[in-house]
Amino acid sequence: MGQLQQFDGRNAVRASVRFPMQLAVVLATESGPLEAVTVDVSANGLLFSADRLPPVGSRVVFTMTMPSAVMGAANDVMIHCTGRIVRHQHAEDVMRAAAVIDEYFLKV
Repeated sequence: MGQLQQFDGRNAVRASVRFPMQLAVVLATESGPLEAVTVDVSANGLLFSADRLPPVGSRVVFTMTMPSAVMGAANDVMIHCTGRIVRHQHAEDVMRAAAVIDEYFLKV
């Protein structure tokens, strides 16, 4: 059974425990699909790298498959998320963006 979770947008994202994980993710953006790889994931958001970045403030929709060992479940867990881009990072030749998760739905 899935559950829906919403956040009020306060700065909980920056205070959340981050888990360094490289997961492939495809984000649906206003300018089309974007293939990315997560750098770290928290309960409230994620940092990802990609060849191009959605604009700060733009809405993104994505589904991640979280490994069972991380989730403490018998099987991998799919998490369908709706969020928005809150910042960009440019270091050397790597482009990264942070997305806050506004709501998510677990598929177990």
